[in-house]
Amino acid sequence: MLLIPAIDLKDGDCVRLRQGVMEGATVFSGDIVAMAKRWVDQGARRLHMVDLNGAFEGKPVNRKAVLQVREAFPNLPIQIGGGIRDLETIQAYIDAGVNYCIIGTQAVHNPAFVAEACKTFPGKIMVGLDAKEGMVAINGWADVTDHNVIELAKQFENDGVEAIIYTDIGRDGMMQGVNIEATQELAKALNIPIIASGGITNLTDIEQLATIEANGVTGAITGRAIYEGTLDFKEGQQLSDKLAK
Repeated sequence: MLLIPAIDLKDGDCVRLRQGVMEGATVFSGDIVAMAKRWVDQGARRLHMVDLNGAFEGKPVNRKAVLQVREAFPNLPIQIGGGIRDLETIQAYIDAGVNYCIIGTQAVHNPAFVAEACKTFPGKIMVGLDAKEGMVAINGWADVTDHNVIELAKQFENDGVEAIIYTDIGRDGMMQGVNIEATQELAKALNIPIIASGGITNLTDIEQLATIEANGVTGAITGRAIYEGTLDFKEGQQLSDKLAK
């Protein structure tokens, strides 16, 4: 299972939110490339980047920072989400060398867009589904919909998405551990990879996620824990590799 460090971008800084609240952002660094290097040096094999401003504004705002990281680490896989609402935005990211584009809010508002994106950019599209008590939340988690997360994920699986990034928004940024049960339930229902997100706090969470890796949980995104030091990234990835053997 791949441990994936998150670099969330707000106004050009690397920040972390608690439960998606922009006003509560904690700034960890103003040097995005240096932050990316920190995780690469500790063994990161992929980066998860989110344009938080873009998620709220509906268009890329921090694209420059993403491309700076792309240029600095040309061989490092990058997945980017936040403000991806049209094919032109995806095309621009792909042309710049970004490996995967994550569709979130737009996937719920306009499911046909996911099918079109998968057809146009095969193998490059992921869908981020953020859920609270099994129901999908959108618009930077501001609104909880009446869409069941498993039913919606199955639809996107049929469209050909590369993976589903599943976030339990009740846990994200709260350092309360991973919602293993909900993650496993979703993974069992699908045949495409699930990337877990939200609540990863320490090595115990890595161990728990490893127990459901066989169900299709191929990755885990971690943010606040590695920034605040409750999880040593290098140690976490090494443990994950060890448990997979």
